Amino acid sequence: MARTTNENGGGGANVTPMMAQYHALKAEAQDCLLFYRMGDFFELFFDDAKIASACLDIALTSRGDGVPMCGVPAHSAEGYLARLIKAGHRVAIADQTETPAEAKKRGGSKALVGRAIVRVVTAGTLTEEALLDARAANWLVALAEAGGQIGLAAADISTGRFELAAIPAGSLDAELARLGAAETIAADGFAFAPADAISQDPRAFDSTAGEARLKALFGVATLDSFGGFGRAELAAAAGLLAYLDRAGQGKLPFLQPPARRHPADHMLIDAATRDSLELTQAQGGGRKGSLLDAVDRTVTGAGARMLAADIGAPLAERLVIEARLDLVTRFVDDGGLRESIRTNLKAAPDIGRAIGRLVAGRGSPRDLGLLRDGLDEAHGLHERLLRLGDRPALLDQLLPQMRGHGALIDLLTRALVPQPPIDTAQGGYIAEGYDPALDDLRGQGGEGRRAIAALEARYREATGITSLKIRHNGVLGYHIEVQAKHADPLMRPESGFTHRQTLAGVVRFNAPDLHEQALRVGQAGAHALAAEAAHLEELVAAALACKTAIAATADALARLDVAAGLAERAIEGHWCRPAFAEEPCFEVEGGRHPVVEAAVTATGERFVANDCQLLPDRRLWLVTGPNMGGKSTFLRQNALIAVLAQAGGYVPAASARLGLVDRLFSRVGASDNLARGRSTFMVEMVETAAILAQATERSLVILDEVGRGTSTYDGLAIAWAVVEAVHDINRCRCLFATHYHELTRLAERLDALSLHHVRAREWKGDLVLLHELADGPADRSYGIAVAKLAGLPPAVLGRAQSVLAKLESGRAATGGIAAGLDDLPLFAAAAAAPPPPVDPLREALDAILPDALSPRDALDALYRLKTLAEG
Repeated sequence: MARTTNENGGGGANVTPMMAQYHALKAEAQDCLLFYRMGDFFELFFDDAKIASACLDIALTSRGDGVPMCGVPAHSAEGYLARLIKAGHRVAIADQTETPAEAKKRGGSKALVGRAIVRVVTAGTLTEEALLDARAANWLVALAEAGGQIGLAAADISTGRFELAAIPAGSLDAELARLGAAETIAADGFAFAPADAISQDPRAFDSTAGEARLKALFGVATLDSFGGFGRAELAAAAGLLAYLDRAGQGKLPFLQPPARRHPADHMLIDAATRDSLELTQAQGGGRKGSLLDAVDRTVTGAGARMLAADIGAPLAERLVIEARLDLVTRFVDDGGLRESIRTNLKAAPDIGRAIGRLVAGRGSPRDLGLLRDGLDEAHGLHERLLRLGDRPALLDQLLPQMRGHGALIDLLTRALVPQPPIDTAQGGYIAEGYDPALDDLRGQGGEGRRAIAALEARYREATGITSLKIRHNGVLGYHIEVQAKHADPLMRPESGFTHRQTLAGVVRFNAPDLHEQALRVGQAGAHALAAEAAHLEELVAAALACKTAIAATADALARLDVAAGLAERAIEGHWCRPAFAEEPCFEVEGGRHPVVEAAVTATGERFVANDCQLLPDRRLWLVTGPNMGGKSTFLRQNALIAVLAQAGGYVPAASARLGLVDRLFSRVGASDNLARGRSTFMVEMVETAAILAQATERSLVILDEVGRGTSTYDGLAIAWAVVEAVHDINRCRCLFATHYHELTRLAERLDALSLHHVRAREWKGDLVLLHELADGPADRSYGIAVAKLAGLPPAVLGRAQSVLAKLESGRAATGGIAAGLDDLPLFAAAAAAPPPPVDPLREALDAILPDALSPRDALDALYRLKTLAEG
């Protein structure tokens, strides 16, 4: 497709006014790439063109004046937008606000077509189906600080979900990790902003303005019914709404009434733990290999998104968890019901995102068709489920949300064709019989087309040219086309035909009677398109009047999908329903790792299940044994069982009885974070420090090989102190895997510490890993045997065996590297030791801020220090 920098409808190059218009729009777009509409293309200029050409791998050209430029076809712009957004860019769309004909009528033949930024496309403000992952939420998060609190506002505008929360600084990392926001914004200078946050003008985060905007948006006089938000939450909401307002150029997307989120209502899981456990995303990227991938049996995009949210934020309230489990159990117990519900849901469209597109003004007749079909499916499910006996309480809560759309379903059924199109330009989406006047216009158009077909036959007979055809295109409209060798008779003045265009091999003509029929067809078609457009506007308005109720129906269908999917997974894997206790226990019989078990089963092998009994008097397990023996898998599987149970699902075990977990911590494996100047050991220490600072008696902690990243003595000392701190200070449930066999001595001094090991045996010189957990410490580490399995050369293995023998003989003679540790006081006693004496001079020096001192203040401070030094 050819394109030009000249304005359509202009008489020639109109570069200077056009570039002046471009620069004005670019200034308004600020740091966004500017898509500048010119005819059938979106053009980019200057540095925007250089960035886009490199990112999109398209040709970089230049205008006649040397300005760099590149462009993408408007009809396929979505694909290019997706690539730019994925690369981290934001794009402002400057579209034409009038046609070239309207511009010409307004200002003459050289008038510049009017343009304006109609939308700013960012990662967090997407609604287009092609730009979103159907099975993942797309959160935009705003952060603010007010009154000593951090406010968080989060919205997924593709479905309208909207949350507000006041977050303690120590929990912010866990909340951001839960959301996994596509885009985060914060006031410029906000101290707790993540590294990738987009800075905004602090004036946009005004709590008073936020309160006013929320009241106006939802038409209420007070926000108390939504949860009585604090100043920090309102400030974050103000920043979010301001950002969305700019992105939509004054048109806000669909937002449901804000739900107030309390961090204490959910298990808190920080980013490091999520990465370590691979809850919703594998460490290599993507869902494959994650817990979510292993569990997900949902059949709808909305259900998959809700399941991801459930796993990302397990509940901390027993009654709500039990309600979810009751619904899953109903589907487990009734296989016929489960299968039929899943079959029905599979046919249900994603009505949540359809209404989101309609509210954003980017919907289509197809979205109305999706609403019609989805709401009708919900109505049918409601009628069927209502007849069930012994309904779980959660199902009774969901049923009212699935009804009440009869009038809208009837309207859309009558008004729309069975399969409405996405594009409205050609019409054809309003059903026959809905509007008699529209049917008449279509009839006139059909009669005109039949008359044109009759004209074609008459022209062939009159001219004797059997290959003569009447064709239509967007430039000439209806016209007569003949091969060039037959054109001469039609060129004669008395022929009745008017020459219009000569092309290679064909010549095109017009005729008075064809022109007359074409006018009738064109007028009828234009009037029909206008009538359909008016009906479309009415239908969209009717749908938008029910947007909140439609969103509730979408959530109800998603919850049914999640429950039925979890039941399917439970039956498939022989999982059990977890039971919950008031005391902080963790009793699992025959526990398995769902991801590893699936991988092992695929190879035809059997996963070895293990028990875990963390009780108040045995709350800290020290697990030893060889590498590859299954220690890390055992640790992770128990953490995942806690997540699944509190998310409201069955768990991979023969039985499970759990005390609720308020915070989950995992320090299993680490990697260098060179971008932040942190080594593996530094990362390990930072994560371990966070655990010791935040874990409570109701937390679950899994620690693997703490201290291994430094020297043997340092590592053992750190691991020893961490075990004591977890036991004496945090007093939480903990699984601690280690190769430091010296730590087993702690069992004699710590009453709640229990020793366990993964079993291994050597058979005819080879190591056999049994992957079974047994009581007591491991008798040896089998490190050289594991090295043999890994393929180390025999000479190296032999030398290692000699060195090991020498070291072990030395340890026997000296008492080993842990000699003397038994004489240390317990951690609690050491922690209670008196602090070092206070140095008044040092304290006075530390209190001085040199940059804040005037010359007089500095002299006074010097005299005070001299006095202190003299005693």
